Amino acid sequence: MWGMSAVAYRRLGTVGSVATVIGGWAAGKLPARDPWGLWVPHGSALTTSAAVLAYAGLTLLVVAWWQYGRAGASVRETLVTLVWWTAPMLLAPPLYSADVYSYIAQGAMVIEGHDVYVVGPSVLDPGGLGGDAAASVGGHWTDTPAPYGPFFLVLARGVTWLTGGTIVPAVLGMRLIAVAALLLIVWALRRLAREHGRSEGAALWLGALNPLLLMHVIGGMHNDGLMIGLMLAGVVLAMRGRWITGSVLVGLAMMVKSPAAVALLFIGVLVTGAATGPFARRLAKGLLAPGLVAVVVAVVATLLAGTGFGWLGTQSVAGTIHTALSATSDVGLALGHLLHLVIGTDPATAKSVVQTLGLAAAAALILHLAWRSLRDRLQPVHALALALLALVALSPMVQPWYLLWGTAVVAATSAHGRAGTVVAVLSAALVYETHPTGSTPPYGFALAAAAGVIGTLLVRRELSRQEPVRLPAPRTAEPEGAEEARIRRVGSGSV
Repeated sequence: MWGMSAVAYRRLGTVGSVATVIGGWAAGKLPARDPWGLWVPHGSALTTSAAVLAYAGLTLLVVAWWQYGRAGASVRETLVTLVWWTAPMLLAPPLYSADVYSYIAQGAMVIEGHDVYVVGPSVLDPGGLGGDAAASVGGHWTDTPAPYGPFFLVLARGVTWLTGGTIVPAVLGMRLIAVAALLLIVWALRRLAREHGRSEGAALWLGALNPLLLMHVIGGMHNDGLMIGLMLAGVVLAMRGRWITGSVLVGLAMMVKSPAAVALLFIGVLVTGAATGPFARRLAKGLLAPGLVAVVVAVVATLLAGTGFGWLGTQSVAGTIHTALSATSDVGLALGHLLHLVIGTDPATAKSVVQTLGLAAAAALILHLAWRSLRDRLQPVHALALALLALVALSPMVQPWYLLWGTAVVAATSAHGRAGTVVAVLSAALVYETHPTGSTPPYGFALAAAAGVIGTLLVRRELSRQEPVRLPAPRTAEPEGAEEARIRRVGSGSV
């Protein structure tokens, strides 16, 4: 298996993708009600067998992806492979997440005039528009206001309106948006890699062919894919001197999910470097101009959407839901329970403090990276990648697919460098953390840990097999006059 060609790995990955999708038809996140009768629950024995098949298929896909990145495939071959691996997922039920049901329900809420930033999908009439989607939303999200921006809600409203909120066509409509996001990511990755003198094929391998992206952006239809695509496209335009248009696209990305705002700081670094005049004036332009453009985009998008500015107050709602991948939440909760035992304080207080400190540390790291790139010590786009990874690592809520925020940028700047290697191993590991239904069982973390260990060992083996660079041996010092004596011997023919 380890010595196969890129075409063979393509076929192996396709088998894995098909197996994952077949398993997903019984073990995926099926809706609570499907009037078409296509995505309906099955018996426990079949569901368990389907889940095993899905995990086996996922493993084949991960192995094929890992080896494909070392097979030296061309850009064209990689694009063909992306089509092969993506195609089986296009008609599948939601995989690894129930978020798409929230999107459809929120689109129905906008149509019916509910304030999506105050109430959750539970306000919808069970028998009315979006009722089936609302009934399928994951438990704690049923009463949670939308943390998404108006631009995405307009798209969700359009899909819900066009499909009448009927589950199957509505889900497939949201998948079309996910596919469009993937196409945008591919377009941007190729150009960013070209701008940085990197391999386009390697960038596509890590940033688009990545199983973590395929499963959670195409299979699960997370809107992070759209945010990433718009953000990357904005950075491409900014690198080409079209920073105003680039800032508009980043502004739209922010109106999907707010973390895209980090890109504005590094677009500002690019603007500062390209501007002329005194440094203070160039710095002021870089710090203020992209942000002002994005603010205008946010205001216009909000007014046109008619959803109001409530999104400004719901950016922290996700942090109220505990996720085991958030280091600051885990540390804060553990500290809170310890303090509760000692002095009787509320554990939530300590958790909130640690989460806030984590965000403050992330902000400090992001500013430090921006300063280093401003001083030409770090390439701005690579600094953006590291900043997004820092934000994910220190956020109060972390989901496996959040890793894609920074991975997509690293793919264009350092796919096979240190950062690229780290996120490749993490991608191969985190894809196991979530069950096809979207739950996070304990064995998912065990599988992720095992995959991470195996990936690390493979990387170490690859590094150990690289031949060391052999430097020429240093010349030993010669006695004084030895060089002249040698020249005389050459001239006399006595050597």
